[in-house]
Amino acid sequence: MGVTPTDVEHEVTRVDIVVSKGDEEGNIIYANPIFFKLAGYTQGELLDKPHSMIRHPEMPKIIFKYLWDRLKSGEDVMTFVKNLSKDGGFYWVFAHVRVATNPDGTFRNYVSTRRAMASGARGVIEPLYKKLSEAEQNGGMEASQKVLEAFLAENGASLATFSDVMQTLQKSE
Repeated sequence: MGVTPTDVEHEVTRVDIVVSKGDEEGNIIYANPIFFKLAGYTQGELLDKPHSMIRHPEMPKIIFKYLWDRLKSGEDVMTFVKNLSKDGGFYWVFAHVRVATNPDGTFRNYVSTRRAMASGARGVIEPLYKKLSEAEQNGGMEASQKVLEAFLAENGASLATFSDVMQTLQKSE
């Protein structure tokens, strides 16, 4: 990848709806124009490439482990994601990721719809993600999961209701 992160933030406005679809391996098979604009890549550079190409290095791995575990069990996931643009900038989104199926019930693709992150949510998520990343560096995924579970428990929730907590945070301004 070779992109060096900077402190330049790209704005996701309230009217922006960022959409992408992925195959079973997480490769991008479709994305709308705002996705390419924010990411700073052309279609040719991103299509059929892993979504992880735009993963910001400050994103805790536990969030993606949770996301993939839930998606593979057929559940929707709502979470906050900090993405890395080609120019090194970043942008925050509130993502709703779900499994799309064919009429016969077989897997079609993953669909991710993203919106601007609520300012109230950012004040909670940034410090949480920093703690999760630090826990991962010091004690691996297990340590990070314990920090995440403790955060959820403080909010009267569990991993089973993770998306509900994220959705509540998104509603905070």
